[in-house]
Amino acid sequence: MNIEKNVIISYKARLDKSINPKGIHIGENTWVLANSVILAHDHLRKMKVNTYIGKNCLIGIDSIIMPGVVIGDHVVVGAGAIVTKDVKSNCIVAGNPAKVLKTGIKLNNKGQLIKENV
Repeated sequence: MNIEKNVIISYKARLDKSINPKGIHIGENTWVLANSVILAHDHLRKMKVNTYIGKNCLIGIDSIIMPGVVIGDHVVVGAGAIVTKDVKSNCIVAGNPAKVLKTGIKLNNKGQLIKENV
């Protein structure tokens, strides 16, 4: 695992430590909230892949980041979202599967919204 400085991970979050623990990469100042799951392997398809989460992101409660997904910087993943595809920087995603709800956002280093381009 590659976890940058100032990352906050809830003790209830679950990071894939079993088959591919080196496959998770989390950028600085990112928050991973309770019951989130970040995966870096798929046993059924015999995949070991890297999963990336950018800087200044907020991974919401009960969300799931599927293996191989790349999440850009300044991204909010809504509570309960299931992220199955890459997410560009500066947006909010939610749903199952996760879809972009808003773009042009920016988060501070405490996971709080600081700027919206309307």
